[in-house]
Amino acid sequence: MLVDPSSSSGTGTTPSRSASTAPAELTTTSGSLGDIVVDARGMTAYRFDKDTQNATSSACAGQCATLWPAITTTAATPVVTGVTGTIGTITRVDGSKQITVDGWPIYTFGQDTKAGDTAGRGVGGVWWALTPAEAKITTPAAK
Repeated sequence: MLVDPSSSSGTGTTPSRSASTAPAELTTTSGSLGDIVVDARGMTAYRFDKDTQNATSSACAGQCATLWPAITTTAATPVVTGVTGTIGTITRVDGSKQITVDGWPIYTFGQDTKAGDTAGRGVGGVWWALTPAEAKITTPAAK
């Protein structure tokens, strides 16, 4: 059973943009959903509808954060390749910096087991994979 509990965590917002030769923390790939955003390990990035755009905290904490780990960074400016949405960060309760795309915190899904998996898309009607421009993908791409 999948649970999406909501509770606030984190403070602060730091807008940022990539401009480095470091490996990308976010990039894009093509698959069954079309072009999607993935983390540095190739795991699909998801947006949570219970979050609030441009908020200073995530609505996913506790059991939710265990199943949906935040995509975090230690960099002052997260490095991205191919993602056209505005990149920023919020500070989580534990002090880590969660990456945001167009003001939406992003996550991976604990039940995606390998790069390119998209099992989290549509879970609970509130979790969505993202296009490089930060549009949520609610239907499969045309073949």
